[in-house]
Amino acid sequence: MSLDLFIAAAGTEIGKTYVAEQLISECEIRGISCEALKPIVSGFDDSSQTDTARLLSALEVPINDHTVNACSPWRFSAPLSPHMAARREGRSIALNEVVDFCRQPSEARLRLIEGVGGVLVPINDRETTADWMAALGVPVILVVGTYLGAISHALTAFESLRSRGITVQGVVVNESLEQPVPIEETLETIAQFCAPAPVACLRRADTSPSLLEALQLIPGHG
Repeated sequence: MSLDLFIAAAGTEIGKTYVAEQLISECEIRGISCEALKPIVSGFDDSSQTDTARLLSALEVPINDHTVNACSPWRFSAPLSPHMAARREGRSIALNEVVDFCRQPSEARLRLIEGVGGVLVPINDRETTADWMAALGVPVILVVGTYLGAISHALTAFESLRSRGITVQGVVVNESLEQPVPIEETLETIAQFCAPAPVACLRRADTSPSLLEALQLIPGHG
């Protein structure tokens, strides 16, 4: 397996980094070399809880200026959409530069490219994360929640990607802290409307199946 995967989400704070951490952990257990990039980060600080630090920790990579720059070159302090956060620092994000960065050579069997915000968050005054995914042309893992309204958000994001010709490798339903119905009902509905893309479930209880298998990234999915 030699594969680049883009990790997107139906909105912000739904669990992109958490899903990336789970995939990295599985790769380590299975002896699969893995790399992770989070090219654009807003709300960045020097704490160990930033998405960049979490990815580097999961990869067991030292956190220093070099590794942070190698993972996340476009970092902004304000916790806003990237184009707003960049504007406050007198900067801008050029999509072609981000795409070129994501296409740098890698020896890893699996490279995860984590997006920013939801699928249509603006990264500059003309382009969104969906434009970034379309330009890269790699399969996408869509992360969605189980909170009230999550089904509509999930299907809107899914249709937005599909309408642009973006391949959705799979959908990960990440259990939210608060949910109006049992997770099985949300999972069933999302799977029905997102078929034939495989749908995996991440529960807060430690009973989740292998994401690599559930998303059909390695043999073993039944």
